[in-house]
Amino acid sequence: MTYRLPLLALGAALSLSACNDGGHTIVQQGPQDTMANELAAAPKVELPPSIAASKTYRCDGNKVVEIDWTERDGKPAGANYRVGADTIASTVTNAPAEGTGPYTGPDGSSITGTKDAASVQVTVPGQSAITCRG
Repeated sequence: MTYRLPLLALGAALSLSACNDGGHTIVQQGPQDTMANELAAAPKVELPPSIAASKTYRCDGNKVVEIDWTERDGKPAGANYRVGADTIASTVTNAPAEGTGPYTGPDGSSITGTKDAASVQVTVPGQSAITCRG
């Protein structure tokens, strides 16, 4: 019994000493990349703006508006919004340089305000503007 423990330790040390811990290089031997030159010459892809803040606002007429304020490179880039739970989300862009709005969408919608403002004004196509508080 007293000899088994040192023999087990010696066996483990011998098995570990047989390991080769030298560097290994793995080289892919697959087919040539036929699009390598095209991809290298392709223009850089611009990522979509990131969501800077998501806020829910209570509006006139007891409506609820959810707005995802977006930024690109730390500057306001627009917003994605939804009026009520059963509507499709819409996007407004064309953010002004100072970021105070109005943000306008291709369908005539607009949002006036910022992600830090206590209230915003939302205009949905075919409806009058509504004032919303955060």
